[in-house]
Amino acid sequence: MFRLERRIRARLDDALARHGITTTEYMALSELRLRDGPSSAQLARIAFVTAQAMNVVIRDLERRGLVQRRPDPRGGRVLRVGLTRAGSTTLRRCDRALDEIEQVMLATLDEEDRKTLADQLAECARTLHPEPDPEPATDSL
Repeated sequence: MFRLERRIRARLDDALARHGITTTEYMALSELRLRDGPSSAQLARIAFVTAQAMNVVIRDLERRGLVQRRPDPRGGRVLRVGLTRAGSTTLRRCDRALDEIEQVMLATLDEEDRKTLADQLAECARTLHPEPDPEPATDSL
């Protein structure tokens, strides 16, 4: 498993770099597609980085026009982060690049084996993090 993770990560890093995005940035942008307005601290937990590191990531994405920060409507110092149109466009380009990696990785599997693999990986994820999965197991790996 660890070798597979390293190989996938290397391909992922290379594919995203061609679009000027890091893996951590991609994780943040992907989460923003699912939820509008999380805080940097919430994004940090999802991306497995410190809050300070995510603040740097968000600041860079904001400078590049991919995200925007706005004050929390309830007040306080919390800033909510959202995708911009440019961020959505960049994210779609990255998604297509990652779809190509998935196609290569799964090329030798037929549809039934792909579904079985997706179901088994989803079960592994549920076992490690027993919260409802926002996407069905039949979606992309």
